[in-house]
Amino acid sequence: MYKIKLRAETIVVAADLVGTLVFAIEGALSAMRGGLDLLGVMVISFVAALGGGVIRDLLIGATPPNAIRDWRYPVLTFLAGFFTFVFHSTVQAFPAEWMLVLDAAGLALFAVAGVEKAILFGIRPFIAMLMGTVTAVGGGVVRDILLSRVPAVLQVDIYATAAFFGALVVLAARRLGLSPGAAAFVGGAACFTLRMVAVTRGWHLPRA
Repeated sequence: MYKIKLRAETIVVAADLVGTLVFAIEGALSAMRGGLDLLGVMVISFVAALGGGVIRDLLIGATPPNAIRDWRYPVLTFLAGFFTFVFHSTVQAFPAEWMLVLDAAGLALFAVAGVEKAILFGIRPFIAMLMGTVTAVGGGVVRDILLSRVPAVLQVDIYATAAFFGALVVLAARRLGLSPGAAAFVGGAACFTLRMVAVTRGWHLPRA
């Protein structure tokens, strides 16, 4: 049991850190498009990358949140924001398709990290799936509010839905007896695939 828990915690940290880097870069790019200065870019980078994780940790009682307790998280976001600002011409030259893939990867990583951490804290399955979704989209919501725009998660189709689906697959895979690592991989792949397929095929949820 101890080994399984240790592996699950390792998965959470690894997915959290990689997802943090991806969303920190995206947050910095959004801030620059909004005309913010260097400080503003770094703040938005921090919020976009860590906002969802902070909300998750507070809701499940993991206090203080990792964003405060673990120095790697703020350092990673500030460095990502700074270097994105300094090399903005290079980063902005990346094809839009690359950024879309990175965003889907970050979504999948945070969805997996969120549901895995909720499981470690004994959260019931359905709420654990919600925590995975909150982790994946929470930072983007706070980012958009600070930039005075309607949160993208309310406008982009099959985004939060993909995160929720990935979290569901993680739980289903664990229930079927897969190891935490295998379940995380399958769930992340499911989230990433659904998001990419939805974008390429124009899938969306019903609208009034």
